[in-house]
Amino acid sequence: MSKNLIIKGREVVEDDWQVLRLAEPVDGAPVHDPATVSVPAGKFIVPLSLWLVQREVLAARTAAGEIAVWIASDERAETLKDLLDQFPLIAVDFPKFTDGRGYSIAYNLRTRLGWTGELRAVGDVLRDQLFSMQRVGFDAYSVRSDRDVHDALKGLSDFSETYQASVDQKVPLFRRHARPVPNVAAAANNDGAGI
Repeated sequence: MSKNLIIKGREVVEDDWQVLRLAEPVDGAPVHDPATVSVPAGKFIVPLSLWLVQREVLAARTAAGEIAVWIASDERAETLKDLLDQFPLIAVDFPKFTDGRGYSIAYNLRTRLGWTGELRAVGDVLRDQLFSMQRVGFDAYSVRSDRDVHDALKGLSDFSETYQASVDQKVPLFRRHARPVPNVAAAANNDGAGI
């Protein structure tokens, strides 16, 4: 089996994790019930719904660092509130390029839940998203398979400055920018100074 290439930190690396996906429901019924899916041997990032149902079955593999979870865009990170220390990484799924709910999930994992481990974006991940993804706390990216991961890496440095505060920069630009100190003596001799 060939290894996948991902962006981790700010470099392209080989990855030995595989993302386990359940089939899409047909007529509202799941094709693969999370309770009955067998997770193959190896390092797998499994759906949160599957891990929650099979938590006890996967406990030894999770503790050994072989099982991680991915959160769907319609799930809440708070579900893992007291369980975060069990995982070597957490991934957030982007089912479509236009679905931005994963940004909020990542932000909440970092700021509200205190996740400090690897936070990986998976799914429909494209170069145009990477700069914004790093701003909310992602530090690993599994770029869509039909895209060049080396080209996508350049997306992390598309902009040299940010205006707003976020996970990666706690202070907004207007607070970081040095402003000239007004000359108080000169202002006292100028009627209307400071208006």
